[in-house]
Amino acid sequence: MQQAAVKSPCIGVCALDEQNLCTGCQRSGEEITLWGRMSDAQRREVLLLCESRARAQGLWFSVQTS
Repeated sequence: MQQAAVKSPCIGVCALDEQNLCTGCQRSGEEITLWGRMSDAQRREVLLLCESRARAQGLWFSVQTS
């Protein structure tokens, strides 16, 4: 079974901070630029980095359903 294509994490809040990270999606300027040419595997790696960056800044929210 083929996995669905990895979609951009862009939320339309596009501004790079002093570390060159988007304050909306947590991707670096380079990651944003290269996104369209990345494989899905590369995109998944970037998404893991985005999650890690968001968690480090206290921006990651998770909902427990149990």
